[in-house]
Amino acid sequence: MVLQRWDPYQELRQMDKTFDRLWRGLGRFPTTVEKWDIPIDVKKEGDEIIVKASLPGVKPEEIQVTVEDNVLELKAESSTETESEQSGYLVRERAYGSFFRALRLPENVDTEHIQSSYEHGVLTVTLPKAEEKKRKQIKVAVQSGNKVIEAPGKKEK
Repeated sequence: MVLQRWDPYQELRQMDKTFDRLWRGLGRFPTTVEKWDIPIDVKKEGDEIIVKASLPGVKPEEIQVTVEDNVLELKAESSTETESEQSGYLVRERAYGSFFRALRLPENVDTEHIQSSYEHGVLTVTLPKAEEKKRKQIKVAVQSGNKVIEAPGKKEK
């Protein structure tokens, strides 16, 4: 007798995959457009935070970048060519519709000097650190001279 771990949801996942293959085989595509997240990279370079977002096929005028209450919001919309009932697609994986992403920013970001650019389907947002909130190096002053420390209660004669 062999013991085997039982996953109660495995059959449901398998059934879901089977239905997905069935619908693809019939050539049906979703008729509603859903919002989905924008894939992003966030990195720190010196005193700046750089956010890069992939938005392939989106026109620059369809992109909105806003900051409110230290939250960076990226919104975009991509449309697809009109399709008919007999469109001829065998596989259709490219997403279209509304895109949205929100990021909470650290409090030391200078929201007045944020810059953004768009090139080859990649949106780049540069977030500089506020000048007054940058780390400052403080020089430690050394006092010269020897001080005598006496223990309480002991007096020399």
